[in-house]
Amino acid sequence: MITNINKFQKDLKIKFKKESLLKLSLTHKSANQKNNNEKLEFLGDRVIGLVLSKKLFDLYPDESEGVLDKRFASLVNRKICCEVGWSIGLHKYILVGDKKRRINKKDEKIISDCCEALIGALYIDQGFNYVKDFILKIWKKNIDKSTITILDSKTKLQEHSLKNYKKLPSYRLVFSDGPKHNPTYKISVSIKNSKRFIGIGNSKQQAEQDAAYKLLKYKNIN
Repeated sequence: MITNINKFQKDLKIKFKKESLLKLSLTHKSANQKNNNEKLEFLGDRVIGLVLSKKLFDLYPDESEGVLDKRFASLVNRKICCEVGWSIGLHKYILVGDKKRRINKKDEKIISDCCEALIGALYIDQGFNYVKDFILKIWKKNIDKSTITILDSKTKLQEHSLKNYKKLPSYRLVFSDGPKHNPTYKISVSIKNSKRFIGIGNSKQQAEQDAAYKLLKYKNIN
């Protein structure tokens, strides 16, 4: 195991002060019910959330909370965490109860949880600035994708409303203010049998998208 740990660190260009923390982050509960990576996973999830939400906040200063929330969700879901973990070779080093068993891509939860645990361990061992740079490096491909992601909530809501109620969503301008170069709009939207949801943006289109997204999220429409 020590040899494997050293190779893993060499491949990722990291070096733990306490290798016991790294080993713990790689230990699934099936291998050790008492000493496993669950608590580190809890911590790592929060650290990843902070780093990526701040990165999106900086990348998209003009976007609404609703759109940022959607971009954020696309970066931290189980599938993406698994993809990131797989891309850094994490699956080769996870300790499970059956030592003969090989981890494969179908083990999404195990790989995703271990990825978060690794981040938690690295945060404890090396501090925030170090782990921030590491997260941004291994998530870079996914962060770059977010710049070209089309988040068209209006189209989704329109399709849902027409399919189920044969009616278009109802948008209303609630409020507009600010200078011409930087206006603020509040626009509400509703569909049949729903309450109205208010979106905010620097353009009417942006505010409508934000309102539509909030309604979709409330009704759990994917």
